[in-house]
Amino acid sequence: MTVFHLDDFLAGWIGGEFYLFCRSCTKFHTRLQAGKGYKNTLHCVVTIYKKENVTGFFKGLSFPLASITLYNSMVFGFFSNTQRLISRYRYGDGRHPCSMLDLTVASMLTGLVSVGVGAPVDLVKIRLQMQTQPVLAENFNLAGNGSVPLRSMGIQSQSLYRGPLHCISTVLQNEGIQGLYRGAGAMILRDVPGYTLYFVPYTLFCNWLNPDGNASPHPCCIWLAGGLAGSISWVTATPADVVKSRLQADAMQHRKYKGILHCIMQSYKTEGIHVFFRGATVNAIRGFPMCATMFLGYELSLQFIRSF
Repeated sequence: MTVFHLDDFLAGWIGGEFYLFCRSCTKFHTRLQAGKGYKNTLHCVVTIYKKENVTGFFKGLSFPLASITLYNSMVFGFFSNTQRLISRYRYGDGRHPCSMLDLTVASMLTGLVSVGVGAPVDLVKIRLQMQTQPVLAENFNLAGNGSVPLRSMGIQSQSLYRGPLHCISTVLQNEGIQGLYRGAGAMILRDVPGYTLYFVPYTLFCNWLNPDGNASPHPCCIWLAGGLAGSISWVTATPADVVKSRLQADAMQHRKYKGILHCIMQSYKTEGIHVFFRGATVNAIRGFPMCATMFLGYELSLQFIRSF
């Protein structure tokens, strides 16, 4: 009996398509975490709208939207097949229900592997979102260089990157392959515990909402469990997500942070402890619909594929 299943990858791909419909708030989420000068979420939204109109909320989203289906396919496919592999070697049967320890190990491994694909995608998204002149000015102020004119530092008002492919080529040319993985360490700190607090709560909520383990969970149960798990995961991952976003927004020409610890210390020194929870409210709100629809799309697609 084979342990490796391709249907999980396909269902994850379809679940990623559902996920796309809930990504419009990513723009101000990144600005809120990596930029400066925003009093709160509402002020950030209003400021972006005034300066960049409605299109400002979707800047830098083309690349992550195009790649999220592949990323989601990899995450769900790897997680499900890792569960089966652990079950087979521990119990001799790939269909044996996994314990909480098994789920935790599979979730942590999934978070670790996801960084390989997710780090470059996040970096391109953040660089494209943070390249406007007002945000660059705010970032210079963060570094204590607010008194230096932007033009004297060779930064022009036009966009630094013409698009995702130009951003990738520019980063590779200026920073090398390691440049695409800047912030990967912080992403590991975010995603390893983040996916643990993603898949484990989802499984627990599904079991609680569906005591009859022999029947497939009702779509409402899947939607609610996925939303709650998403909110929990994103809120607890916010501090590491703030550090990751700031490191990835750091371009070589005006780099402020030497590494994870330096970023944490500088951020705390200039903005206090609350900076690490900036965007937590947005994460909680956006995490519910995004993850609810993604899990629902994944589970329903998996049921449909396996019905043949």
